Amino acid sequence: MKIHEYQAKELLGAYGVNVPSGTVCKTPEEVYEATKAYEKCVIKAQIHSGGRGKGGGVKLASSPEEARGIAEKMIGMQLVTHQTGPEGKLVRKVLVTGAASYEKEFYLSVAADNENENLVIIASAAGGTEIEETAKLHPELIVKEPVSIFGGFRAYQGIGVAKKLGLTGTLQKEFIATLRGMIRLFIEKDCSLVEINPLVTTTDGHILALDAKVNFDDNALMRHPEIAELRDIDEEDPKEARASEFDLNYISLDGNIGCLVNGAGLAMATMDIIKKFGGSPANFLDVGGSATTERVTAAFEILLSDPNVKAIMVNIFGGIMKCDIIAEGVVTAAKKLGMTVPLVVRLEGTNVERGKEILKESGLAIIPAEDMADAARKAVEAAGGAK
Repeated sequence: MKIHEYQAKELLGAYGVNVPSGTVCKTPEEVYEATKAYEKCVIKAQIHSGGRGKGGGVKLASSPEEARGIAEKMIGMQLVTHQTGPEGKLVRKVLVTGAASYEKEFYLSVAADNENENLVIIASAAGGTEIEETAKLHPELIVKEPVSIFGGFRAYQGIGVAKKLGLTGTLQKEFIATLRGMIRLFIEKDCSLVEINPLVTTTDGHILALDAKVNFDDNALMRHPEIAELRDIDEEDPKEARASEFDLNYISLDGNIGCLVNGAGLAMATMDIIKKFGGSPANFLDVGGSATTERVTAAFEILLSDPNVKAIMVNIFGGIMKCDIIAEGVVTAAKKLGMTVPLVVRLEGTNVERGKEILKESGLAIIPAEDMADAARKAVEAAGGAK
């Protein structure tokens, strides 16, 4: 789960990280009032995306009148960044903060190191908007330091990273305190990423987090209801938000063949074989091992809500989920929704013969498939052929 910048800063502040004060505003008049407290201020669009500055979502203002004018254009705009895609995201609110006077920008994050089952500190003295290009073109400028989840963060690790970044004295101490807070936040709140970019050294000799990003492990949200409350449905893909209501694992893609599968591994294999036959999957969708007719119907509704979907491929291996049960769900959903796109169904496993009979007796124009390859080939053909 992602949260907004202002929410990330509030969390980091609670863990001892130095963050600038700010006000969240939803109207230009609110922005006008908030900026009266600053000589110069920054207005920042609050959407779940990086690259906001390059897209026009971060602006500097020297007066409340100028800030209000900026807000009038920014609030309500479709902000397009390299992460949003060409459709962009609607700006519903902005964060107003005082303009900081700083000397140097750094990049700092704490992330999961899945390969070594630990955490890893990632830092660079070349922080700012070009950090992704820096990582690609100059990997030698990226500092990495592993942190044991069980052993915890050690001061010497922070000292080592700080020295590589050229930080000494008071700045080094504040940097280590910042790292300690980030790691505590990561572990205690089950995060998947805690990132500050840029982290700056101010002209009066302190460390300050100018921007922040915090993501969470969705599977751990049950342990953190206070974090789950920070979720902003407006920032999520409507189809993915709808899927979460039915415990469906769904991710939108840019293809034209909708996929309905049970099991994450089988779902990945289904997407691969569609690509092999020249097609393009429109989604990842795992209905799980105990799908009901209600969940299958919801899954079809989500697939059909995507205007790019030209065919649907159902690929079920019946174990806990029996083939006759899923077949009944498919038929019920297809009749209820008035299926208008070609539907290819491949069933295998427990009660498969009864499942096939149910599909055949339904009277629906369902295209049966014998195996995965046959299903993928038929789905690609039904969607208009290989690209």
